[in-house]
Amino acid sequence: MLLWFLSGSLFKGRHVTLDAQRGLVLFNANVVTLDAARPRASVVGARDGRITHVGERVVLEQAREAGLAPLDCQGSTLLPGFQDAHMHLLGLASRLLAVDCTPCRSMDALAETIRRAAATTMGRWLRAWGYHESQLKERRHPTRRDLDAALPDRPVRLAHRSGHAHVLNSAALREVGITETSPDPPGGVIERDKRGAPTGVLFEMDAWLDGRVPSLTDAELGRGVRLASRLLVERGVTCFHDATPSNSLERWRLFQHIHAEGMVAPRCVFMPGLAHLPSFLDAGLGYGAGDGTLRVGPAKAVLTLTTGALHPPRDELLERVRRAHLAGFPVALHAVEAEAVAAAAEVLLMVQQERPRPDLRHRIEHASECPPEVLDLVRRSGAVVVTNPGFVHHSGDRYLAEAPHAMLPWLYRVGSLHHAGATVAFGSDAPVELPDPLLETSAAVTRRSSSGALVGPDEAVDVETALRMHTRGGAFAAGMEREVGAIAPGMLADLVLLDGDPREREPAALRERHVTMTLVGGKVAFRR
Repeated sequence: MLLWFLSGSLFKGRHVTLDAQRGLVLFNANVVTLDAARPRASVVGARDGRITHVGERVVLEQAREAGLAPLDCQGSTLLPGFQDAHMHLLGLASRLLAVDCTPCRSMDALAETIRRAAATTMGRWLRAWGYHESQLKERRHPTRRDLDAALPDRPVRLAHRSGHAHVLNSAALREVGITETSPDPPGGVIERDKRGAPTGVLFEMDAWLDGRVPSLTDAELGRGVRLASRLLVERGVTCFHDATPSNSLERWRLFQHIHAEGMVAPRCVFMPGLAHLPSFLDAGLGYGAGDGTLRVGPAKAVLTLTTGALHPPRDELLERVRRAHLAGFPVALHAVEAEAVAAAAEVLLMVQQERPRPDLRHRIEHASECPPEVLDLVRRSGAVVVTNPGFVHHSGDRYLAEAPHAMLPWLYRVGSLHHAGATVAFGSDAPVELPDPLLETSAAVTRRSSSGALVGPDEAVDVETALRMHTRGGAFAAGMEREVGAIAPGMLADLVLLDGDPREREPAALRERHVTMTLVGGKVAFRR
């Protein structure tokens, strides 16, 4: 896949036509290669989707002689494409289609938003997204009664900003069959009032609901996925890891269809749900199966304390991870609370000691609470840590107000993990937050919340280290470091052009930089 046309303000209105068979050479660029063998360059050539030339002016002449079409970058900064190492594509698509409740600051505002949306929204079910109880005046979750006041007769599914809670109105509870006698599903909680009646608030029941709430139509799904793809490439994301724990063989085939139809521009590392791993193995889909566009990644499982106890129990988790390890599959364990992070690290350490497989890059996702004793366990486990520095920006003020004071220095650690020798990668956890690598990189460097408050400042890293985590770190986490994550001959031509050097000016100014062009496999996926 090659560039065939480029134009825009970056190139001062020049109309550049490129022959698909010729390829492209970008010159007069500030190239940050993130390749130790050649850290800096000014020229990058690509043909047939891969980088062919990296260097200075003399390389430009060689690239021209090879027939590559020249494109003047006028001093703009060229980086490897960003990796979003933890997100959920279909969740992001659903968020972009749902009623946006993120601005709501009271139950009345929430009800009015839903009421107005219902007047213009087709379909029986109304899907809404983005409330957070800490941002509502009432400082609590909405209940079915709050939603009934807005829309009594039409089923409503309102998703918490984190994705780990949902609220249903009475009509929706009836539709999915939740009553006073309904038991809590494994790992989930149906909140109840003093009389034992469901309040409508459901915790960790997303997968359970997906099997009972009507799916998006094909047309809705296609529209949402295209919106998600557009957002990703606008932000410079050329590869994402879909870390949805309910990823099944059926969903793998859906992703194959989505990519075959050209709905998604970035590459995808599809992480099967650990519970679904046997069906992938039976289908002959081992770790790394697929192609350069869509490949099978680590198996994903969620480890939580939502019910008050570790779920799944440690022994059960150990057995599941052991089976995956022996089958040649790395696992990625969602772990937020310190106890869960410790259990994840202990299990990964144990399976590696039983049957050493250093080539299997097991992962811990989030590692949100990581006090010193837990960090040491993580280090010893050898796990890659895929964390979310963007949360420091988006939720830092809430952490400062609500988190135990003793835990504040240990939230979403980056610097200490890096200095301990762990490989760190960044993910947005979209749809929890929208993908924005420059903002996430800025948060890792400044450790400042949206209001400017410092959150764990000792965990800051320098800009180039943060950029490596958002590029090479993600590639390593997926076993793709020989393909993407750096600018070097033979690597895939996944590139992002910025309107300035992210290493210049104050670190906070990173958020003010903009992506002007994104290339995936040498093909323009976005240009401003």
